[in-house]
Amino acid sequence: MVVKHNNPEFAEIARRATILRTQVGSGVHGTAIEGTDDRDEMGVCIEPPEWVIGLRHFETWVFRTKPEGVRSEAGDLDLVVHSLRKFSRLALKGNPTVLLLLFVPGDELLLRTPLGDELQALAPAFVSREAGKAFHGYLTAQKQRLLGERGQLRTHRPELVDEHGYDTKYAMHMLRLGYQGRELLQTGRISLPMREHERARVFAVRRGEVPFNEVMTEIGELERDLEDLLTTSPLPPKPDRDGVEAFLVRAYREHWERVARDG
Repeated sequence: MVVKHNNPEFAEIARRATILRTQVGSGVHGTAIEGTDDRDEMGVCIEPPEWVIGLRHFETWVFRTKPEGVRSEAGDLDLVVHSLRKFSRLALKGNPTVLLLLFVPGDELLLRTPLGDELQALAPAFVSREAGKAFHGYLTAQKQRLLGERGQLRTHRPELVDEHGYDTKYAMHMLRLGYQGRELLQTGRISLPMREHERARVFAVRRGEVPFNEVMTEIGELERDLEDLLTTSPLPPKPDRDGVEAFLVRAYREHWERVARDG
């Protein structure tokens, strides 16, 4: 995996060739609290041909206001830009954060070219029960980390643990992940911002208004819902890999031809 952090050469590729860019954090979910959250963004770009067929490869560029390994604070920017090929591989596997880009409404997008518009329109080709497996796996792993059953107990925010008895922001994200995975398996889409009744619930968790045991009970129920939907969902069992690949080949060719023509 080729990932560069705050790299000027990768930054220039992303600047010149991004086809889609948007928020992927609390802002796009509708769960941000003003003055407390950093800003998470993600983009997709089509890298130049020499970075595909040459010795060097562009897969992911990461820009962070804070140095790598330092926790982001309110107002900081965390930006990840994937190549279209890398994005497609992750989306076909059902990566929950990557899939969000396919469902962000136009008025929330920071940048979208015609190819970016086509990529979003291709969402049904990426979505399948395989994505549901990814949501279920992420939710289970996060629950185990919060409980200390998998690795170290996850306590990124000791101030929230001191105030509420548990990391309410981490628990909020777990609950959101479960809601969105269930919606995806039921409808083939993810609502952004979140549906109001679910958004109100995750806000209540974040504010520490829901006891820890009650949160964990609901997360367990969401796990079971996801597991059931893996067999009952109306979605196809596998994504349309051929359709995605056909788009990739055409998109890269069209982009490279346009750059060669227009300079």
